[in-house]
Amino acid sequence: MKSDFTLEPFRPSRIWLDPHAQTMLANTLRGTDGVFFHRIRLDTPDGDFLDLDFASIPGVDLGPQAPLVLLLHGLEGSARRGYACEVYRQLARRGIRAVGMNFRSCSGEMNRTSRLYHAGVSDDVAFVVEWLEKKLPDVPKGAVGFSLGANTLLKYLGEQGQHTPFQAAAAVSPPFDLARVAHSFQDGSGRLYAPRFLKDLRKKALDHARLNGNGVDVGRIANLQTMREFDNLFTAPMHGFRDADDYYKKNSCGQFLPGICVPTLVIRAMDDPFFASDIPHTALVQNEFLFPGLVAHGGHVAFAEGIWPDRFRYWAERQAARFLAANLLEANG
Repeated sequence: MKSDFTLEPFRPSRIWLDPHAQTMLANTLRGTDGVFFHRIRLDTPDGDFLDLDFASIPGVDLGPQAPLVLLLHGLEGSARRGYACEVYRQLARRGIRAVGMNFRSCSGEMNRTSRLYHAGVSDDVAFVVEWLEKKLPDVPKGAVGFSLGANTLLKYLGEQGQHTPFQAAAAVSPPFDLARVAHSFQDGSGRLYAPRFLKDLRKKALDHARLNGNGVDVGRIANLQTMREFDNLFTAPMHGFRDADDYYKKNSCGQFLPGICVPTLVIRAMDDPFFASDIPHTALVQNEFLFPGLVAHGGHVAFAEGIWPDRFRYWAERQAARFLAANLLEANG
């Protein structure tokens, strides 16, 4: 059961009530200053690697028994993005260490195998969690995920049930139904953001093909126009799914919510421009381990408060850190 916890009210100023303003400005203006990293590379059983970035904050000395939180980033992000650095700072202030897992190909170096990453790579998460547990067996552990990483985290937690060392988790802006996300990126409000993602994904797929000879149709990849096309031509065949629909069906985290058995905060804005109305309200309420943090405004991985850049505060990262601290420090004390 989760500890007694109350969300702080989210109070965006008027300029932040537009979800696109939230999403674009917050993710542009978040700073990464004041966070330093120590990278460790793990070799995976299939001949690839995963890079872990252990975060440290100057002036904050956290001992070897301090709780540890694993962070999972979003689509085409990394463990060093602005939202990641903000949550590292928030956790450190509360006496908690953090390590970010970079999905395959997202640490600044292309991976070695034909496989990349997608929204459901919970096996890679399980591999990292097992390594952390062996290295730090007596340290309380938690996890936080953002966007695609939040989907992956919730899927992992639902699959593992009670068989995970995590004692608490937080998911910020998760997609619950990947097929609806693809539709939003094509015909809904998400279409404003699709070109940037597609540009990055096309380049990565083509770079990957040149390095690894993965057998994809390079010409078709270079000319695709939608996220669904990318998932049909690349994501699905590279990772053993029949097509995009098969990939979406098997990896959408909404279906895994009933299996989650650790206290988990789920934060979503009702006006998130990336997604359609995919929030599974019944599943969120019926599982006593889930703590829904649904707010009217906030955009996608944004939730900014304040007016000027040096006065901005980021509500979601603060709530995630508060929730994790309430559970992990309690477990450590």
